Amino acid sequence: MTDTRRRNLLKTLPALALAGALPRALAAKPQQPNILFILADDLGHADLGVYGQTEIRTPHLDRLAAQGLRFTQAYANSAVCSATRFALITGRYQYRLRGGLEEPIAGASDTIGLPPSHPTLPSLLKKQGYGTALIGKWHLGYLPTFGPLKSGYDSFFGNYGGAIDYFTHKPGVGPQVKEDLYEGEVPVQQIGYYTDLLGARAVEYVRAQQAGKPFLLSLHYTAPHWPWEGPGDEAVSREISNIFHYDGGDLATYGRMVEALDASIGRVLHALEQQGLAENTIVIFTSDNGGERFSKTWPLTGQKTELLEGGIRVPAIVRWPAQIKAGQVSEQVAISMDWLPTLLAAAGGAPDPAYPSDGENLLPQLLGQAAVRPRTLLWRYKANAQRAIRSGDWKYLRIGGNEFLFDVVKDQRERANLVQRHPTIFKQLKAQWEQWNTQMLPITADVRTHGVSGQIQADRYGIKAVGGKIDD
Repeated sequence: MTDTRRRNLLKTLPALALAGALPRALAAKPQQPNILFILADDLGHADLGVYGQTEIRTPHLDRLAAQGLRFTQAYANSAVCSATRFALITGRYQYRLRGGLEEPIAGASDTIGLPPSHPTLPSLLKKQGYGTALIGKWHLGYLPTFGPLKSGYDSFFGNYGGAIDYFTHKPGVGPQVKEDLYEGEVPVQQIGYYTDLLGARAVEYVRAQQAGKPFLLSLHYTAPHWPWEGPGDEAVSREISNIFHYDGGDLATYGRMVEALDASIGRVLHALEQQGLAENTIVIFTSDNGGERFSKTWPLTGQKTELLEGGIRVPAIVRWPAQIKAGQVSEQVAISMDWLPTLLAAAGGAPDPAYPSDGENLLPQLLGQAAVRPRTLLWRYKANAQRAIRSGDWKYLRIGGNEFLFDVVKDQRERANLVQRHPTIFKQLKAQWEQWNTQMLPITADVRTHGVSGQIQADRYGIKAVGGKIDD
């Protein structure tokens, strides 16, 4: 190519790129995408219309899925909240950190949490020029030792702990309990339904953004976590005697909570469109673990605190109009800790080499540049001495002293125990889990755990088999 032809080609590249005549690899370097990461709390795998829910209306999240890509085999790193959040923000198995062993972190202790020195998704994105904000639930340790502003976020509005009442914003019940609502590291008081407050604050943040300065907005709702209070249930808030709300809730109330979550998210997505930011914003929606008492997880079994599929399989939706083709459904196996390397890659960065990610960069799959590929993922949970590994379609599970082998693609309800039919696979997966476990911090007696027993839920009554018969 002559110098003259080369100069003429260079002059025409911008126009060709705008006209779509050039592949993206030859076009000008794309602007870094904004990132809106929306995390629900205890949302069941099938709690959205697009995942099979028929009794609850979720039009905004259903539309989000239609505009992007929906995963059918996405997992949380844990069956409980704070443990998954360690994996999400670090991109690593939570079992590598002492705070990540807690199931979950409870109480206002300032001795267990995410060390400020550990690289995080927000701190790594800041190095790429991003502004960072967390609105909503933190649950990775308490002040003065831990907190969002110490781990990469420029601003924070929300609660430090695991759960608060939707109206009083307290982590407990009674006049002696202080509110868990903060602006940065300063306690504040606000009136309103918490789901709505978080959405309104997120709208404000989006409206303050301008094209050219990329941002990460982590919008971490507490919905639909207990207590069981919809937007019109302030009277219920005044009546409950325990934040766990074991004596309350029903399907109708749960539905109103999920619909309020969907409506709040809808307002934030609308703000993105109004600001002209939707096209180049990666929006991710998922949950921190599987559903709880009133969730729909069909056809899966199990729930929060259990390593059955219903306790760890979660909805996951990704929209990025500038890059991701709309209307996709992916069978790619994914997990919470994948989001850090994936989003860093989209932003032009990478994990800190001193803290390599245990997750995988899924950007090639999202962009249609790579085929679905098998994964090997591992879990453990102290309550009921649970262990699990998924490798390809196979899953080894130990729970309550019993061991199972399932093909979770063919047998989504985990009913057919294939230990006797495939003893070699069973032994291989069990040995693989044991070897992996040696690389993680040990579960010691002081590690807190939470499980669901028959005292809490009748369908977890527990039985013993003696001589092949049920012994009651």
